[in-house]
Amino acid sequence: MSNALRLSEKWFKRGLWLVAIVFAGFLVGLGGTIVGDLPKVEERKKLADFMDAAEVGRLRDAIKDAKRAGQDAQEALAQAQLRLNIAQGDSRAATDSFNAWLATRRATQRAEQDPELIGRTADVERLRKLQREALAAVEAQQKASLDASQAATRAQDRLAELEHAAGEELRAAQRSQELRVFLYRLAVTLPLLALAGWLFAKKRHGTYWPFVWGFAFFAAFTFFVELVPYLPSYGGYVRYTVGIVITVLVGRQAILAMNRYLERQKQAEAMPDAKRREVLGYDMALARLAKGVCPGCERPVDLKNERIDFCPHCGIGLFDRCGGCRERKSAFSLFCHACGAPASRSAASA
Repeated sequence: MSNALRLSEKWFKRGLWLVAIVFAGFLVGLGGTIVGDLPKVEERKKLADFMDAAEVGRLRDAIKDAKRAGQDAQEALAQAQLRLNIAQGDSRAATDSFNAWLATRRATQRAEQDPELIGRTADVERLRKLQREALAAVEAQQKASLDASQAATRAQDRLAELEHAAGEELRAAQRSQELRVFLYRLAVTLPLLALAGWLFAKKRHGTYWPFVWGFAFFAAFTFFVELVPYLPSYGGYVRYTVGIVITVLVGRQAILAMNRYLERQKQAEAMPDAKRREVLGYDMALARLAKGVCPGCERPVDLKNERIDFCPHCGIGLFDRCGGCRERKSAFSLFCHACGAPASRSAASA
């Protein structure tokens, strides 16, 4: 029963399934290329698009100039500090020498040394002046370095404010752009899904069923892989809402389909045995028997029990006797497996 198909037919079916998969693969590749190129219809916005280029240039030049001035001030400060150290050393040495000489001068009280006293005092004052000048130069360079640092900080703060404001505008523009790109993808995907659904509902058992199944695979892949990952989130509200809506729609259709199926089953079980066999079809009956279920109601039946000839659930005949050899056989077989008599002859004899 499980091998009702001819060997060649099996291989043909496998080959057609391969055709469906290959067809779906090429469609997926083409669809992925198209969907991937959709964002290119709009130019990607950058942070610089939302900032005043002139002011930004001015601020960056100011930062660059302030850093250069600060670096120059640091170099000059190092030189001035070195000169200050030398001047302080010279001043201390001169002061120490003068103090020592002055102590000697007081001890000897020699009047001829008065001109030398005046000269030494002048030298000490000159060195102290040089020290004060060197200190002033150090302080000037420190002020220049501080001014440059503060100017760079002010320019950087202003640039940061501009970048923050531009960042807010950029994020808003990117959200709008992502939504538009998603709508482009949706405009491409929805017709494919609608067409795939119609083909699957109407043509999946037709002559060209491999292409129908391949297109259905392609449409499903496009929806779940090429569309769903790009669904805008907005904090999760959009995605969760869309998920709820899709779940409700799919669940509703599943419930309606189940109810329609149960209603059809009830109507089928109420029909005469011969009519039910005609509606079932040979291949479907054999497929259900191969699964160990009743072809009429699809409930489990112990087909290996030779005492069961009718379904205990719906009453459809499962086994009968061959009219030629009286061998027990499946009621859905076209020929007797023991003598080869046609089923119509067997049924007529029965």
